[in-house]
Amino acid sequence: MQARLAWLIPVAGAALILLQIPSKPLRAQAQQAAALTGVVSSSEEGPMEGVVVRAKGSGGTVTIAVVTDREGRYRFPQARLEPGQYSLRIRAIGYDLESDATASVVAERTTMADLKLRRTRDLAAQLTNTEWLASFPGTDDQKASIRGCAHCHSLELMTRSRHDADEFVAVVERMSGYPPLAFPLMPQRTPSPRIGGGPVSTERQREAWRRQAEYLSTLNLSGGPEWRYTFKTLPRPKGDATHVIYTEYDLPKRTRQPHDVIVDSAGTVWYNAFGEQLLGRLDPRTGKTTEYPIPLMKPSAPTGTLGMRFDEDENIWLGMQFQGGIAKFDRKTEKLQTWSLPKELNGDHVQINQVSPNRHHVDGKVWLQDAGTYTVLRLDTADGRFDVFEPYKIPRPNVYDVIPDSKNNGYFLPLGSDEIGRIDAKTGAITMFKTPTRASGPRRGMMDGQDRLWFGENRADQIAMFDTRTGRFQEWPVPTPGAWPYDATVDRNGEVWSGGEYNDRILRLDPKSGKFTEYLLPAHTNVRRVFVDNATTPVTFWVGSNHAASIVKVEPIDYGANASSTLPGRRPNVP
Repeated sequence: MQARLAWLIPVAGAALILLQIPSKPLRAQAQQAAALTGVVSSSEEGPMEGVVVRAKGSGGTVTIAVVTDREGRYRFPQARLEPGQYSLRIRAIGYDLESDATASVVAERTTMADLKLRRTRDLAAQLTNTEWLASFPGTDDQKASIRGCAHCHSLELMTRSRHDADEFVAVVERMSGYPPLAFPLMPQRTPSPRIGGGPVSTERQREAWRRQAEYLSTLNLSGGPEWRYTFKTLPRPKGDATHVIYTEYDLPKRTRQPHDVIVDSAGTVWYNAFGEQLLGRLDPRTGKTTEYPIPLMKPSAPTGTLGMRFDEDENIWLGMQFQGGIAKFDRKTEKLQTWSLPKELNGDHVQINQVSPNRHHVDGKVWLQDAGTYTVLRLDTADGRFDVFEPYKIPRPNVYDVIPDSKNNGYFLPLGSDEIGRIDAKTGAITMFKTPTRASGPRRGMMDGQDRLWFGENRADQIAMFDTRTGRFQEWPVPTPGAWPYDATVDRNGEVWSGGEYNDRILRLDPKSGKFTEYLLPAHTNVRRVFVDNATTPVTFWVGSNHAASIVKVEPIDYGANASSTLPGRRPNVP
């Protein structure tokens, strides 16, 4: 499969033009009246399709974004922008606004703001990790040696450095001591190496660091003020991919890394912090957040949670990573209960990332996994005892996720493999199922109401489905190679949603036709856990932006239909 890459062309810029004209009252019509609209253009392209335009109110914490159509026009519906002063920003690879742009929105009027763009002076700051990897020279093996770095941060950090190969060896060694939850604002050290992969030869490790350092020194600015390769970029959105509204909610502090975001039946949004001991609640109507502290179980271990899921009563369960346990938050009482692994299972290497209480009403048991030993565990909530399942002998692949079916059998996803596994809830028997694609890298997923397991094949660039009742697999290659989908979920209409962990694109798949729609997010992030709120019409997609300390809502819009009926709204009395 060939990557869909486009070369940049230079553009020139002009000024922002603002005026206000009266608008008709908001009513059902072919095109909803806009609070703010205009045409985005450049001297090179003229009107530009697929430009993300962002509007943020003065002093506010919520940003609304829309995308230009094929005439280059963007439209912010009146229902989305309150009267006031807004700053405007854009996302269009290779372009910047000619100058700072603001607009005044007035009630019952439409503000016109045409935006002129110029060629960017800093293309490197705009590249996604997919584009960096496509631009890098070198072999697949060389690129694979650094691809793992991009699971947590932008490759731009490395490419702007000036380290030579010798200096890079020390940097690589130091970076290997940070867990994935660490980042520049909150560095934390790995307390102990994982043991699931088996012992590591110090000599081989240093040889690998040296090879990696030598390759990295060919990609950065150690040889001069300019990069020694040409940047390759992805095309902007077009067609259906421009029919979308984004809402981005700022979180209270820049240290927040919302790894998982989920929405309950009342429309309340919940998020966890990848590097901090807290659970957050967001009111999407006001943008107000409330945060609840999570107690430490190992005071000297790194902080933060990773996986977060609802049980059948919509209580929230969290995997507490290096703290060596799991937590349950009761939404009604707002009290938190924790379970710590017993001492014999709770070494410094333990890392409980995922927890799956989805079917614990069946037998009172909750599935989890340990990324330190690469094993699957199960908690009996009646007596607090843990069962341990070892699908592989050491060295073994990393069991990344475990998801129950309707009978609370556990299905696990080993990232470093090309198979998925089933643990029988009653007998503990383990059965393995090979994916059609070799080295597929099953990572994270969900079980639908028909006991079909949907998941991201992170290393094969595919979305997959395993029908647990028939034993049949289906796989769909993503349209933009290098996306590396992390997770997948299916909505009430049967459409499948995922996200490019490396390219900032939300993936929407019609599995019947195989058609994908890719929505470009307004800003850089790593798309990890994906969640669809089925209680809105149309459905809405939610994701945490760990790079921007924010939460993003993605709402598909059909501007060509009756806009008043296609603007997303919450269904009342959702069970």
